[in-house]
Amino acid sequence: MRRYVVRLPQILFSKRPVFIYAFHAALVAGSLVLGWLLRFDFSLPYRRILLTSGLLLLVIRLIALRLFNLNHGWWHFASVSDAINILKAVAVGSVAFFAVNRYLFDVVAFPRSIYFLEAVLTACFLAGARLASRVLVESVRRDAVLSPKRVLVVGAGYAAEMVLRELARPNSGYVAVGCVDDAKYKIGGQIRGVPVLGTIEELETLVQFNPAEEILIAIPSASGKQMRRITDACQRAKLPFKTVPTLSDIIRGHASINQFREVSLEDLLGREPVQVDLEIVRRQIVGRRILVTGAAGSIGSELCRQILDYGPAQLVCLDQSETGLYFLRLSLVDHKNGAQLAFRVADVCDIERVRCLLTEYSPEIIFHAAAYKHVPMMESNVQEAVKNNVLGFMGLLNLAGEAGCKSFVLISSDKAVNPTNVMGATKRICELITSAKPLNGMRCVSVRFGNVLGSSGSVVPVLKQQLCNHQPLTITHPDIKRFFMITPEAVALVLQGFAIGSHGDILVLDMGEPVKIVDLARSLIRLSGKSENDVEIRFTGLRDGEKLKEELFYEQEKVMPTSCDKIKRTSALLSDWARLSRQLEELRASLTIDGAAPIRAKIKEIVPEYIFQENDLQQDSSEFLAGRQFRAAGGHD
Repeated sequence: MRRYVVRLPQILFSKRPVFIYAFHAALVAGSLVLGWLLRFDFSLPYRRILLTSGLLLLVIRLIALRLFNLNHGWWHFASVSDAINILKAVAVGSVAFFAVNRYLFDVVAFPRSIYFLEAVLTACFLAGARLASRVLVESVRRDAVLSPKRVLVVGAGYAAEMVLRELARPNSGYVAVGCVDDAKYKIGGQIRGVPVLGTIEELETLVQFNPAEEILIAIPSASGKQMRRITDACQRAKLPFKTVPTLSDIIRGHASINQFREVSLEDLLGREPVQVDLEIVRRQIVGRRILVTGAAGSIGSELCRQILDYGPAQLVCLDQSETGLYFLRLSLVDHKNGAQLAFRVADVCDIERVRCLLTEYSPEIIFHAAAYKHVPMMESNVQEAVKNNVLGFMGLLNLAGEAGCKSFVLISSDKAVNPTNVMGATKRICELITSAKPLNGMRCVSVRFGNVLGSSGSVVPVLKQQLCNHQPLTITHPDIKRFFMITPEAVALVLQGFAIGSHGDILVLDMGEPVKIVDLARSLIRLSGKSENDVEIRFTGLRDGEKLKEELFYEQEKVMPTSCDKIKRTSALLSDWARLSRQLEELRASLTIDGAAPIRAKIKEIVPEYIFQENDLQQDSSEFLAGRQFRAAGGHD
């Protein structure tokens, strides 16, 4: 109803100019008649003069109003300038009317006092109509603000007090009906006049007696485990929820306490994000020349941003994606921290191009993030996977040593452990190369981690897109699990590994327990404000090269601690470098043979743990899941 009231002036005035002229004519005529009545003690003598002069007055007034652009209908935006234009239009119209009526048409019987009375009344009516329109619209808007969204606040600490202070501001659009907190001694008290109603676990019951439309989580220091418990309580209460930024964001000035955001998947990681001491990284990066391959990717771009925080002398960003580098440059141009930036389009497999770049920039440190990473795609493009991930890496590694590079860091994957796909097997070969290659003045380190939440092409963006398009969420198997990290964690591991790793080390982050993809999908559904019963989850069967659960270590690998509690160092029985070099040359030669089978066989020779035939589990899951659809809530037919 309010919406129609607000739009009424628009419909009548701006959409129908004829109505504007008619309304103005009625105001002028009314002013003239009222002035006449006041002059003649509320009687209407000399009606012939009143009628003929009145018609002339209407024409002159409408022309004057048109000249001063007062024929529009946006009266709810009326301002002082409109009032001034009204005075000008009335003054010009009155002078013109007096001159034409008295001297051109010689109507001397028209009372002189009416010229003044009519002008005053017309000006008042024109201004009053606009003022009334503006008051009407603003009163309706005020009514909308006076019916703000009712919210419950989770938390009763300092952050909650600041949130309630923001909510109490005029026109905030919110009104707090209560707070909940696990500190039972706070229950029954008040914060800025808002009562603390009960505990977080009682949220579902409390909203029944204290109706609310939304929940605001005001605990910026909440851990991932705490956030999961809180969001589960919000889900049981069947209310949408938002949270304030983290304390670190507030302290760094990236956000303020009154900026609410949707709860992110990072909040539901299920463990505390790993914090590593990167001061040692600063000492090794400051003033150095650094090259990042795959710089436009999810990991590469975050690497570039974090590296710049430590003051390198020069950062060279290399990627074969022109568009990706363009947007990376836009994001880094104001973040270079005194470093010289270079953005170069190149394919790591182009040996001559890479040699020229290394000669030009002479990097002291190289972070190699360029690789093909999508498992199903690489299963059908085996030659390209080996060419890019293995041969391109080997060429870059050899040229880096020739160019005098001091440290080389390889980005590996948990899929390199007991690989069942080409992508993982190529990563394992690269790990073997960095571990077995003689030192020769360049320290080589590999870092191994799991899936990165939100990286391009990973499961989370795919599920988000499906949810946005109102499509079923597709998951390969109800029991499939993965280790998950957030991008800053992954990059922190890369930088920490670079700082503490010795030549040949493979460093692995402690990522906690693996997370079921189906649980991640259900969390995503809840975060979107939907019910799990409203969104279909469809299981499609394991794809070629995919296994139910990834691993972090081989059985024969010896796991050793490092100076960082959350990072482990592995040691395995590795191949002799001469033998491995011969196998790699045979792998290169196998690319010239038609078909993927010879390449897979050679990979199997280098990585005995590699299993590339479709296993029974994949066949069974495909048969079991084919044609079936599952609901998110229970996974039943």
